[in-house]
Amino acid sequence: MLQALPDLRGFARFLTRDVSAADDLVQDTIVRALASQNQFQQGTILKAWLFTIQRNAFYEQTRRRSREQEIMLDIELDMQPSTAAPSRQSARDAVQDLGELLWKLPDLLREALILVGGQELSYEDAARVCDVPAGTMKARVSRARAQLAELAAISSSISGEDAEKTSAESGGF
Repeated sequence: MLQALPDLRGFARFLTRDVSAADDLVQDTIVRALASQNQFQQGTILKAWLFTIQRNAFYEQTRRRSREQEIMLDIELDMQPSTAAPSRQSARDAVQDLGELLWKLPDLLREALILVGGQELSYEDAARVCDVPAGTMKARVSRARAQLAELAAISSSISGEDAEKTSAESGGF
């Protein structure tokens, strides 16, 4: 596997066009290869197997990045504009607020929500990661979503009260 590292780096740089991203991709490839080394078939070419893993990892990362951009765009478009045009800053603020709310969840619920919602794992795969039954994972995600909605409502009402207080203090309505 060590002999294939220079070739993996070269292929990764071709795919990513970025030295840092290429190094990350090579590292991800090696980790995945070591994790699934029992799937390597003797008599086949190790380099080709590693390139396949690397290519699949690259496309998975590209799909994930694309999906993240779609979600960010959806968040930006779904937000109620406070001015004539929605700003990227307001979308970033909403994502930052969501991140703060996530940290208020209990560890087990936050973990479940991140695995299923953020990492797009199936309930079964997330359950395997956490070593719990799939039903337990579904329940945790459900509770996490409910608690997150409650926290968002509380946060929203507090923000509204602060805005009203500020408006009243400045003499506005």
